[in-house]
Amino acid sequence: MASVSQEAGAVGRKRQTRSTSAILLNFLGSMNLAITLLVAICIASVIGTVVQQNQPYEDYLSKFGPFWFPIFDNLGLYDVYSAMWYLAMLAFLVVSVSVCLARQTPGMLREMGKFREHQQERSLRAFSNHREWRTTLSPDEVETVAARALKHNGMRMRRKDRGDAVLLAGMAGSSNRIGYILTHLAIVVICVGGLVDGNLMLKYREWTGDLTLETRNIPVSQIGDESRIPPGRGSFRGMVNIPEGAAARVVFLPLRDGYIVQELPFRIEVEEFRVEHWDTGEPSLFESDLIITGSGIDEPIHHTLRVNHPLIIDGYAIYQSSFGDGGSTLNLRGWSLLGDGAEPLNIEQKVSSREQIEFADGSLTLELTEFETFNTRRVPGTESREMEELGPSFEYRLRGTDGSAREFHNYMRPVDIDGRKFFLSGMRTTPQEPFRYLHLPADRNDRPDTFLFFHDALSSEQRLRDASERGARVAMREFGLDQEELVPQVAATGRELARQLLDEGLGSVMTELESRMAGQGEEETRQSLVMFSRLVLERTLWEAFTDARTAAGDDPERELGESDQVFFQDALSTIPALAEYGVPLFLELDSYNHRQATGLQIARAPGANIVYFGSALLVAGILLLFYVSHRRVWCWIRSDGGRTMLLVAGANQRDPLSFERKFGVLGEEFDKRLKAAESTTGRHGSGDA
Repeated sequence: MASVSQEAGAVGRKRQTRSTSAILLNFLGSMNLAITLLVAICIASVIGTVVQQNQPYEDYLSKFGPFWFPIFDNLGLYDVYSAMWYLAMLAFLVVSVSVCLARQTPGMLREMGKFREHQQERSLRAFSNHREWRTTLSPDEVETVAARALKHNGMRMRRKDRGDAVLLAGMAGSSNRIGYILTHLAIVVICVGGLVDGNLMLKYREWTGDLTLETRNIPVSQIGDESRIPPGRGSFRGMVNIPEGAAARVVFLPLRDGYIVQELPFRIEVEEFRVEHWDTGEPSLFESDLIITGSGIDEPIHHTLRVNHPLIIDGYAIYQSSFGDGGSTLNLRGWSLLGDGAEPLNIEQKVSSREQIEFADGSLTLELTEFETFNTRRVPGTESREMEELGPSFEYRLRGTDGSAREFHNYMRPVDIDGRKFFLSGMRTTPQEPFRYLHLPADRNDRPDTFLFFHDALSSEQRLRDASERGARVAMREFGLDQEELVPQVAATGRELARQLLDEGLGSVMTELESRMAGQGEEETRQSLVMFSRLVLERTLWEAFTDARTAAGDDPERELGESDQVFFQDALSTIPALAEYGVPLFLELDSYNHRQATGLQIARAPGANIVYFGSALLVAGILLLFYVSHRRVWCWIRSDGGRTMLLVAGANQRDPLSFERKFGVLGEEFDKRLKAAESTTGRHGSGDA
């Protein structure tokens, strides 16, 4: 009894196991699961198309803000096609569709070979598409006519004797079933290609700690093996900037907040880079003359790389992607804004380098980040909509000892704004905000010297003292005062107002004067004091301006005109804005030695050919599904009282309306063939619909 119970229990467990397996297979092979996965993958792919992938994290933070940035980062939206959840969905879809194929394909292949000879006369009459004829032809003659008609319509046939009758079963378009198989197989193949290019090995190495992201801006030679990938492993898509005359054999793969170095099996040298521009300033053409060498390349490959014309070498695709500065040498003049009377510094530095600059009250680190020789754009800081060629410009950062930095964007040449010329200097405190531009007036020689010397004269205690004393004497003479002992007091007032002007602007100074004199006697007295204080300030500023003109090399005896007055007023409007500049240094571009760099995008996608093959299968499958119709026609032939009865019936479940028209045409063909056969034998019959 115990053995019987144990055997029964084992059988029960076996049935339960089989039942669970069947449930799992049904779930994996269900259409609902496949459609759900397909929709989810399509939505993810749309997100990966809308959100530009593998960009620096600073760009995403600037675009999405501090709230959404970490949420999208945790969801993996910045690298959708390599995210584990995306690759998991691809793998799950491969399993689901494969199970579906394994379950359905054998039955479909069998169905393609079945002619369904089991049909009976009564079942054929039940078809909505059927016609019947009675003819004097013999059954053999009718069978011959029917066989020829079916063959003429591209049908394969099978004959079946049914006692006193003959059944001809015809079938065409059975490859429609292959379309179903091909479309499902295409999904599997495309997903496999996506998994291959998803670089699972890189994800595995990173997950196990074998691969470490590099976040430092250091030379390639200093990057360790833990942040490198040897050539020929997996897929990748990265960027590398190569200056003219230089070479590289690595590419950089951006990943989250760092990068990984992918080594290449060949060396790329840039002989020359060329760029041309449209009148709008947009590049019309840029191309690179490359020399490719490597251990697997017998002769050096000389190739001119252009946009949209990639170079393919052993599965590696090299694209002309962008261009930038390749380490141009800039000759700069550094103007101190401390008012210490220091001579401008002569600085020679390469783009993408840094240099320490010492000041009387500390030091700054200069980081040159970008240089452009061609700038056709709207004049920054104005409402003008016209595009103008503004000439060379450069961007740089000035970093303090505490690590904080401000970014600047300065133009080499002055630009014309409403008939006056200004040097443009943009400043921002973070990369996320736009540049705010200062307009520094240019002097008669198209230089910023006079303005900067003017600012220095007002910022220097000694120079401002000298100018205020001279200005006080001039103001007192014009106001009819001849008391030398009042000069120091009046000069002190001029200096105080000038310092306030430096920080707050002329409007604030006038407002302060009005409020200060509010309690000083009668209205006439108050107005006289305001006018005199204003005159003292104006004469102090003018004397400082005279000193600045002389320091800039202008002839002090030259008669001043309207343009000088305009310059003076523009300078007074601009000087207070320098208080927001944030650093005691203004950099002017004096000359440069330009060196360009080409931006190459290099990709290796071993799964691409798999995806192309899957796409071809998908196209073939769709064509078979939509343009090949699976049609069946049966011909029932038997003797009927000295005559021969022919019953023809047909079916097409996928497109019954279209088949109804085709069956009508087929019936007309049977009519013609039967009549032709009867006329040949001299016998006549009749046909019924």
